[in-house]
Amino acid sequence: MDLYAFAPIAALLELASVAVNGLASLFTPFAGASAMALAIVALTVLVRICLIPLGAAQARAEVTRRRIAPKLRELQTRHKKNPEKLQRATLELYAEEKASPFAGMLPALAQAPVLSIVYGLFILATINGHPNALLHETLLGVPLGTSFLSVVNGSAAWPGAAVFLGMFAAIAAVAYTSRRVMLAQQAQSSEEMPATMARVSGVLSWMPFITVIFAAIVPLAAAIYLTVTTAWTLGERQILRRRAERRALITE
Repeated sequence: MDLYAFAPIAALLELASVAVNGLASLFTPFAGASAMALAIVALTVLVRICLIPLGAAQARAEVTRRRIAPKLRELQTRHKKNPEKLQRATLELYAEEKASPFAGMLPALAQAPVLSIVYGLFILATINGHPNALLHETLLGVPLGTSFLSVVNGSAAWPGAAVFLGMFAAIAAVAYTSRRVMLAQQAQSSEEMPATMARVSGVLSWMPFITVIFAAIVPLAAAIYLTVTTAWTLGERQILRRRAERRALITE
């Protein structure tokens, strides 16, 4: 089943298409042929700004989870032979801390549908039954509907491939920074983290680099989106996490 063909989702995609085309019209006088690419950047940023409250809730949940982690481990050690008592004690702890075990999960789930619709706008050949005009625009002569693989396999790979390679470099830089941040956070809690979990976290720290692979497969429009949203996410998480940590210190 094609979820993008579902009437409500198709209608939202149509609205997103109108919005990005409207932004492109505003940018055309000074951006020329690159107006649509700039509109993709602008739309991505606008959507991410609207999702900041959810990101803030996720950051607060993460700080709370780290704060009560030692207490949870103490309960697990104390009641390891009594799962029912452990469950009751865990729920009591969350109630005492005015927290929820699902607090960080719900904001992430709430963001997913919005980001999926925006992503669909940049990969679908047709939207609500009509061609996606966005993919026929260009950036530095490269059609936004063209992928890196098709550019490389074409008769004129250069300089078109340079556009993609620049984005790959930007995404890889963000992924590298994200991994460094993740490992630094892991090092801070390494004494309290089980060895198995530490190894799993080390493997997961490489996951951001997978975005580079996706960027090579999807159309250029989606690669632009991935470049902007990964960079935004890295900066947003750092700012919101530090803000949540400062608030937690004030309330203690």
